[in-house]
Amino acid sequence: MHESWKQALIDEIARPYFRELARFLKAERREHVVFPPPGQVFEALRVTPFDETKVLILGQDPYHNVGQAHGLSFSVPQGVKPPPSLSNIYRELEEDLGIKPPGHGDLTAWAKRGVLLLNAVLTVRAHQPGSHREQGWERFTDAVIRALSGRQEPVVFVLWGRYARNKKDLVEGPQHAVIESPHPSPMSASSGFFGSRPFSRVNEALVQASREPIDWQL
Repeated sequence: MHESWKQALIDEIARPYFRELARFLKAERREHVVFPPPGQVFEALRVTPFDETKVLILGQDPYHNVGQAHGLSFSVPQGVKPPPSLSNIYRELEEDLGIKPPGHGDLTAWAKRGVLLLNAVLTVRAHQPGSHREQGWERFTDAVIRALSGRQEPVVFVLWGRYARNKKDLVEGPQHAVIESPHPSPMSASSGFFGSRPFSRVNEALVQASREPIDWQL
């Protein structure tokens, strides 16, 4: 992860549960295929430095099929077909801002512009969604949210779906904004994600806080 995140999370990384989590992952990788690859587990915290984060988009756990997960929530590498949730995100992006869907599913450009694409759980066993939950990742990523909440610079927290919205209580301080809606998955997108205009609302919140809006073009 970026040095700025190491400093922001220095106490958290030193806690016993984090060492236990590392041992758990080492054992998992001996016995199973685990996504994303070891070098991309902290990709979100590498590409988007702590002090450059303007927006947090929170996912649950990584995609669990081969070749999909690369450490950024909702994103897949170049050459991989966008999953249904990401296709719905692109649909709403076009409806909201008129931006045509790109021919790929790689959201790294957003991450480089200050959008932290964080999953609550950073690893998963192949083809077994939710298999690495309650092993310590949630405690760690809650600490990431708290670290951002503790900053004086305004951050916009984007919480899609019930799981993410349950993290709202971690955000403290009137300088921050929280944008909530149903999840973009096919099961819930028609229940309020479509039409929620998250991208323009993020930029409105940033401008109101005297921060540069995000260029959402991919």
